[in-house]
Amino acid sequence: MKRLILHGTLVNDTNKFDGSVIVEDSKITKIVEGNAVPNASFDEVIDASGCFVLPGLIDDHVHFREPGLTAKADIDSESRAAAAGGVTTYFDMPNCVPQTTSLEALDEKFKLAAQKSHVNYSFFFGATNDNVDLFSQLDVHRIPGIKLFMGSSTGNMLVDRREALEKIFSTAQMPIMVHCEDTDIINRNMAEAKRLYGDDPKVTHHPEIRSVEACYQSTKLAVELALKHHAHLHIAHLTTAKELELIPHTPHPSPITCEVTPSHLYFCDRDYNTLGTRIKCNPAIKSAADRDALRQAAADGRIAVIGTDHAPHLLEQKEGGCCKAASGMPMLQFSLVTMLELVDKGVLTIERLVELMCHRPADLFGVRNRGYLREGYQADIVIVRPNAAWTVTKDIIQSKCGWSPMENHTYLWRVEQTLCNGHTVYKDGIVDTNYIGQPVQFR
Repeated sequence: MKRLILHGTLVNDTNKFDGSVIVEDSKITKIVEGNAVPNASFDEVIDASGCFVLPGLIDDHVHFREPGLTAKADIDSESRAAAAGGVTTYFDMPNCVPQTTSLEALDEKFKLAAQKSHVNYSFFFGATNDNVDLFSQLDVHRIPGIKLFMGSSTGNMLVDRREALEKIFSTAQMPIMVHCEDTDIINRNMAEAKRLYGDDPKVTHHPEIRSVEACYQSTKLAVELALKHHAHLHIAHLTTAKELELIPHTPHPSPITCEVTPSHLYFCDRDYNTLGTRIKCNPAIKSAADRDALRQAAADGRIAVIGTDHAPHLLEQKEGGCCKAASGMPMLQFSLVTMLELVDKGVLTIERLVELMCHRPADLFGVRNRGYLREGYQADIVIVRPNAAWTVTKDIIQSKCGWSPMENHTYLWRVEQTLCNGHTVYKDGIVDTNYIGQPVQFR
C-alpha cells in the first residue's frame, strides 16, 4: 500500500519544515520538502494541513503489568493507550509476576506481546542480587538493557549488596537503567514521619520521606560505579536539581544519561493539595524549584530522554496516604500532549521535544530504523494538531485502570493519527485492535 502524508509541518533532526512523507507498506520511502504535491498515484492521501508530523514516540519506561497484575493493566489495554498518545514503541519494565529476571520469563513476555501489543515493543531484563551470570546469555539485539532497582522495595528485585552491584556494573554489555533511591534514608524518614503524623502520613509528606537526599545519595553511588566500570548508566526518572550536579557535561554519546518523566516536568509538590495520591509516585514529585531545574535541563540537553514511567493502579489502590496508597500513575496516553503544552509555554521547543521523545531514545538504546523521519526507516509517525481544544474524560481513557491524573484537563493539542510500521493504529479516537506491532531490533 502506498500512502502520502501531505502538507504537514515535519519536525525531524532538529529541523522544522513544510513537506510531505511518502510511505510504502511499512517504510518511509521519500521525504519531500515544500508544498508541491508529489506526482504519483497513491492508495491513500492523508491531509496533514495545519498539523505537525513527528516520528512516532519511543517510551523507554512503562509498566504494563502483564503477566500477573492484569487487574489494573495489560499489554492490550496499555498498548492501546500508547497508540492513542502517539507512542509507537515502548520498553516494558520487569517488575511483574513472575518478574522478568529469568530467560524463560523474558521469552514469555515476548510471546504475550506478539499476540496482544498494538504497537512495537521490547522488554528490560531485571537485575537481582543473584542473576548476573545470565547477562551473557541475553541477546543484545533483542532488548534495550538491564533494569536495576537500587533502593526500591520491589519484591526481591532490590539489589542492595555491594558485591552484586559491582558485578552488575562490570558485566552488563548494554545500558543499565537504574531506579535510584536510598532505602535506609527513606526508612529513617518514614519512621520520623510516622512519629510526627501517625501511621499513614498525608501524601503531602511524600517528598519529605522519599527525599532529595535519598535520591542524591543513591544516584551518586550509581554514577561512581558506572565511572569505575566504564558502564553505560541510564538514570531513570530524575527528580531533583541536586542530582543534576552529578551528570557529566560531556558531548554525546555520554556514558551517563538520564531520563525525566512528564509528571516531574509538569507537576510540583503544590499539586498534592488538589490531586492528592493520584500523583503519588516513586521517586516523589518534589518542589517547584526542582521541577524548574528539570525543565531547564531538558531544554539544554543535560537530560537525554523523556519517558513516562507509566504505572497504572486501580483507583482503590490509590486510597490512603504515604504508606497505604500505591505509587505510580498512568500517563502514557497523555504524555505527548502534556509536553506539547510545555512547548506552548516556552519550556521546550518542538524540535527539542522530538529529540527527547523520539531521536535520543533511539540513539541511546541503539534502536534500528525508528525514532526519525528518514527514508528507509519504519513508518512510525504521529500527526498532531495545534489549537484543537479537547478535554480528558473517562470515556476516552484507554488504560485498563480507567483513570488519569489529567482528567478534566483541557488540552490545546490533539493526536490526529498514529501510524505504526505504516499502518494506521489510531485515528478519530479509535484504536485498531486487530493490528499487532513488531519486536524492536537493537544495535
